[in-house]
Amino acid sequence: MEAPAAAATGKAAPKTYSVVRGDYLSKIAADHHLAGGWKKLYADNRQVVGEDPSLILPGMKLTLGGKSTAKAAAPKAAPKSAAPKAAESSAKNGDTPRASRGAERSAAPAASAPAADTSTASKASTSSSGWVAPVSGGMSTPYRASGAMWSSGYHTGVDFMASTGTTIVAVGPGTVYSAGDGGAYGNQVVIQHADGTFSQYAHLSSLSVSAGQTVNGGDQIGLSGATGNVTGPHLHFEMRTGPEYGSDIDPISALRQHGVNI
Repeated sequence: MEAPAAAATGKAAPKTYSVVRGDYLSKIAADHHLAGGWKKLYADNRQVVGEDPSLILPGMKLTLGGKSTAKAAAPKAAPKSAAPKAAESSAKNGDTPRASRGAERSAAPAASAPAADTSTASKASTSSSGWVAPVSGGMSTPYRASGAMWSSGYHTGVDFMASTGTTIVAVGPGTVYSAGDGGAYGNQVVIQHADGTFSQYAHLSSLSVSAGQTVNGGDQIGLSGATGNVTGPHLHFEMRTGPEYGSDIDPISALRQHGVNI
């Protein structure tokens, strides 16, 4: 007499999903009916995705229904003497500035330039409050624009048109909270302001400031570029209530409250 088959016990083994073009975390979570939604999916795969859940790349292997055991590849450190290196702009598939956040990551982040004395940096025309626009270029992607490349469902900042090497300035007086490699954001600077807000400047080709440095509105903090996940050079700018991703507020409204005509 045949012994009865043993009853299956425990939860089903987690599945692996390979990200394809057009995917975003909330879409994947909904398509696969994952408990906890995109936030749980991100938490389980944070080592793979990185610090910004809105930037996932085709080919990434995500674990569905369990915590990923994959380890993120350690980035290769650039030699200190190496010159800043911007990512190449992708012209295939008719990429536009609007799609720049969903592009492939550059092979390596650009090296930070030595801190510069911002007292001699070029100044933009500041408002009476000492605040100014971060760059003179026009806006390409507005705040909260929707699209498949953003897991949160919207663009968390504003993209300004700026060719590589364009001067980027602090929007207002404050202290540099951080300056360096921001992962998917490439080279970035985050500044803390006296009113408790933070400003972020991403995809820079080089940095002119370092953490702890005091700056004024209009002081040069770096040069625009295409580091991180981009298809071409531009400035990604955010205003936040905290230093990290996910605390964004309307950057244009925040600048206008400080008298910046933008």
